[in-house]
Amino acid sequence: MQNAPARSAKTILWVAIIGAAATSSLAMGIRQTYGLLLLPMSAEHAVAPWAFGLAVALHNLTWGLAQPVSGSMADKYGSGRVMAVGGVFYLIGCGLPAIFPTNAMVLLGIGLFSGFGVACAGTGLALAAIGRLAPPEKRGEYIGIASAGGSLGQAAMVPITFGAIGWLGSAGALAMLAVTALLIIPIARNIEWRPAPRVGAPAAGLMGLPGLAKRALADRDFALLTGGFFACGFQLAFLTTHLPSHIALCGLAPSLGMTALMLIGLFNIPGSWFCGWLSSRIKPETGLGWIYLVRTLAIAAFAVSTPTEWGTMVFAAVMGFVWLGTVPLTSAAIARRFGVGDLGALYGVCFFSHQIGGFLGAGAGALLLGVTGSYDAFWPVMIVVGLAASVLNWMTKPPGARPLPA
Repeated sequence: MQNAPARSAKTILWVAIIGAAATSSLAMGIRQTYGLLLLPMSAEHAVAPWAFGLAVALHNLTWGLAQPVSGSMADKYGSGRVMAVGGVFYLIGCGLPAIFPTNAMVLLGIGLFSGFGVACAGTGLALAAIGRLAPPEKRGEYIGIASAGGSLGQAAMVPITFGAIGWLGSAGALAMLAVTALLIIPIARNIEWRPAPRVGAPAAGLMGLPGLAKRALADRDFALLTGGFFACGFQLAFLTTHLPSHIALCGLAPSLGMTALMLIGLFNIPGSWFCGWLSSRIKPETGLGWIYLVRTLAIAAFAVSTPTEWGTMVFAAVMGFVWLGTVPLTSAAIARRFGVGDLGALYGVCFFSHQIGGFLGAGAGALLLGVTGSYDAFWPVMIVVGLAASVLNWMTKPPGARPLPA
């Protein structure tokens, strides 16, 4: 009988991990497919490539603005309830451009509503809930498992959506994604549906978010961590949005873009688990610095080499292994410094920098394509930004859990 509470807590944790992986699979998998839709929406419905690229850029910015808000609400009221709302936002975000495939509806649906959807239902809230449920000595590893499971959707949704575009057209594929997003709602009930019991000060909540953000950013090491996260969003948003188009412009088969995105999702599964495991064994910022360096070297090699099918697949595999490994490491770094009481909100504050990078990466890529017809001038910028992120993370001091000053 003495072991019953322990067994119950362990069952709750593993149910939450499976639920977090499932909701992350759906929320992150849907947005992973947007790059596949850029050219078909243009060909079938005259949606301008600049408008679709700008919509994805706006999606990233909306996600970044909404993440601290959704995180603070999840810290106070429970992640599951906020994630269920995210499923509704995603339904609207993909449904509007499916029914009305115009520049304006793409900007409104994908740019705004799906940005709110992923802010509520994506990895940030799911992994914050796991961080609160997991024992401290295993926190990074369990976050890594949930993050790795969430990568399944990124791998699966890409070929499914690619097939749906061929069968249903781009608008039909968006309608399929909208209906799929509804699955997030029942799954979210298994992930911290009510706020977790707290020891010590209560969560800051929405009203306390501005003060919490100000105090966190005054911490030198948190500010460096946040600055490095900018590069993550910058590099990944550009590749998610524009890699399929870049491959097509190089004269390679359009299906290779789908294959590359699928490989990124597949290799992200072991990569996310490994980075979560690693976060319990080394200083998380050290691992982040190496991730940014590996990414940057891979980008540099891809940029200077002649585009080939095998070269693209190797590049996708390497990038996939370190694709979302930053998430468990960043979550672990924040939890080590400040505890888990406001983990959702603090991750959201840090993540806002990530999404400013995503907005600039996706948006600048779209503008560059419209002006020059290629992405050649963008690759050197990606390299410089990645190297800067490595340096910022290596400049941080060893973490130690401490409360934010009042």
